[in-house]
Amino acid sequence: MNAITSSEFQTLNSQAVDLSPLQAVIFDWAGTLVDFGSLAPTQIFVEAFATFGISITLEQARGPMGLSKWDHIHQLLQEPSIAAQWNSMFGRAPSDADVDAIYARFMPMQIAKVGEFSAPIDGAVQVLQWLRANRLKVGSCSGYPREVLNQLLPQAAKAGIAPDHVVAGDELTAGGRPGPYMAIANVLALGISDVRACVKVDDTVPGIEEGLNAGMWTIGLSLSGNEVGYSKEEYSAADSVDVEAKIAVAEAKLKKAGSHYVMRTISDLPAVLAKIAERMRRGELPNS
Repeated sequence: MNAITSSEFQTLNSQAVDLSPLQAVIFDWAGTLVDFGSLAPTQIFVEAFATFGISITLEQARGPMGLSKWDHIHQLLQEPSIAAQWNSMFGRAPSDADVDAIYARFMPMQIAKVGEFSAPIDGAVQVLQWLRANRLKVGSCSGYPREVLNQLLPQAAKAGIAPDHVVAGDELTAGGRPGPYMAIANVLALGISDVRACVKVDDTVPGIEEGLNAGMWTIGLSLSGNEVGYSKEEYSAADSVDVEAKIAVAEAKLKKAGSHYVMRTISDLPAVLAKIAERMRRGELPNS
């Protein structure tokens, strides 16, 4: 999985790396820092819809990933085949009240399950240590509501994942992704002087759009995230040709969304940040 080994991390820390004028990296959570394959939300969407007699596939559940969970459910209900099922089951088109009802069913299921998917993605702990050693601040935001993050964060912290600031998908009145609001909230909380000195790292299209809308550099994650969707076990057992094909599709989608760079997992971040910093020293900006 191209994780950073202990010896490689020691070598990385011993090398002089000029990351100026970068100031911060803002991460997504599932599929980026923890939960290889972004599995925690996906299966719960399937199960929550099933309690209403509605069948959705894992692929459908992954489609709107990166949005806040209420918006995610709302968008799923707009999908023609799902909306048709709802109409057949209840004799009417789905409404916002129905989104509320599914969300209310989804939340306790997600809270109960999210801790099972709190394991750091290989290399994440070392990379966060490396960022701090190089004086970069570490922010984060998520489509998860605060109640879910309250279950996830303590367990992730015990494993070594503890950003300087965390913004949940339901706690800003301005809204969530693809708007810039959670990313900007990190800028304010971390005391960053220039949004153009921030890098947003995310595995979803709405997350990349969030960073772009905030005026930041953006890095998409292919292998570890929602777009490929393998569990670690599935990835280990998968045919290499199939793996590369899925990665190619994920990379193309994230590049089309506007990612400045696409990498496979967080282990690749140090090298990509060095490239961004070099471009900034040449006078390049995210929107150039």
